[in-house]
Amino acid sequence: MANHKSALKRIRSTEKKRVLNKYQHKTTRNAIKAIRIATEKTEALAKLPSVFSMIDRLAKKNIIHSNKAANLKSKLTKHVAKL
Repeated sequence: MANHKSALKRIRSTEKKRVLNKYQHKTTRNAIKAIRIATEKTEALAKLPSVFSMIDRLAKKNIIHSNKAANLKSKLTKHVAKL
């Protein structure tokens, strides 16, 4: 167990951040899945900007690497163009 007040606070804040990061990452993954499942191009195009902003937010907060964000955006764009 932690011996200092600051260590206890660090444990609490780390847990809050972990839960929020996990929620945001899972939500983004579900949104990406929704685009990949979509069969109509108009539907996928409508969802694309919001998913891109979600991916950018994750990359900005270092939840995912910036290169991974770029790869995801590229693959999604190619997928939607192919529909």
